[in-house]
Amino acid sequence: MDRFVVWLHSFNMELKCAVQTYSWGKYGMNSIVASLIKSANADFVVDDEKTYAELWMGTHENGPSYLKDTNIPLQRYIQENIETIGSDVAEMFGFNLSFLFKVLSINKALSIQVHPDKKKAEELHELYPDVYKDPNHKPELAIALCPFEALCGFRPIDEIKDYLNNIPELFAVIGEIDVCLLSQATDSTISEALQQCFHNLMTCDSKEVIQQLRGLTDRLHNADNSYREWIKADLLERLHRDYPGDVGCFAIYLFNYVTLQPGEAIYIGPNVPHAYLSGDCIECMACSDNVIRAGLTPKPKDVRTLIEVLPFESHSVEKVQPSQEDAFTQVFCPPVSEFAVAKITLPPGRSSYSLKPRSSASILLIVTGKVKISFKIFSRGSVLFIPANDEVEMKILCNCHPMLMFQAFSNV
Repeated sequence: MDRFVVWLHSFNMELKCAVQTYSWGKYGMNSIVASLIKSANADFVVDDEKTYAELWMGTHENGPSYLKDTNIPLQRYIQENIETIGSDVAEMFGFNLSFLFKVLSINKALSIQVHPDKKKAEELHELYPDVYKDPNHKPELAIALCPFEALCGFRPIDEIKDYLNNIPELFAVIGEIDVCLLSQATDSTISEALQQCFHNLMTCDSKEVIQQLRGLTDRLHNADNSYREWIKADLLERLHRDYPGDVGCFAIYLFNYVTLQPGEAIYIGPNVPHAYLSGDCIECMACSDNVIRAGLTPKPKDVRTLIEVLPFESHSVEKVQPSQEDAFTQVFCPPVSEFAVAKITLPPGRSSYSLKPRSSASILLIVTGKVKISFKIFSRGSVLFIPANDEVEMKILCNCHPMLMFQAFSNV
């Protein structure tokens, strides 16, 4: 396609994106999702009694984006303008976006969950298409926009042993046989010990779980501050308040508890157990919505499948370290080809910026600031589809404050 035509297209490629109102989202304008949508769409009515959990930017059929000016589905536009996707992406993934870009605003914990690898996702989709909606895997990256809490992966084995030895209620729901196995675990037997430990926890009789959680939370009322901090009493009480009697409340003693500050990120690969607990984040993943759940949720759980796919590896979590692409851009590149995310921060006083051309199509979200591209103005909440190899020149307006943008693209 003629370069001028591509250049012209990009300025008419603002997207209208889907909002998911899951129960764990923040309410009304307390949600960054609602705030972003309202900023970019004056006619959008925010209901203070409604939760706004996720903003979806992409082509997934459960929440597809549309071109704002023409109401054409983004997927259809890409299929009719195949050069916009990028030749490397087309060769690897076909004429589809390989990623799903999101903003999450979390008021209470999401479910303890795992996203299956590609092979298992295909199998589950074929067997249970109403539950597992697509055949793709779902590795994901979360970049914090504010202080952000998550559970991710099994703790180092010594930490789990310490909790089991000092929390009798946890000992009661896991069972003595498994505690003994765990206490004697070596490098070669850690996986078996973790599997038995987790299996017993997740399959414990619900009445026993309720009783032990009630006993633990009652006991913590009179505990001193140092014990409460060690046992993560505030987190346990919050989870128990939101999901009373749920076995997932005990999972905080098996999984790593991670806190991110704004700009920090974690990567969650296939089959890694995790649960986001609170905060706002930018999220990017392979284009999928497959979830295997096992706790902290009223939704159907599939404990058997979750235990089947877990690798049962025990180690601490490493945050993703971005590379510095230029003076204003950090790029988070996970070990998958479907996606990467650039965080672009422009300082006050800057009058222009040239968005680097990417070899794949990309989606750009403006979180703060205002720019003029050609004859159109885009500001907080604007979402743009940018064709592959397109260089976008921006004139920065209202440049007395920093400008923050995130750009998702294929990692090819």
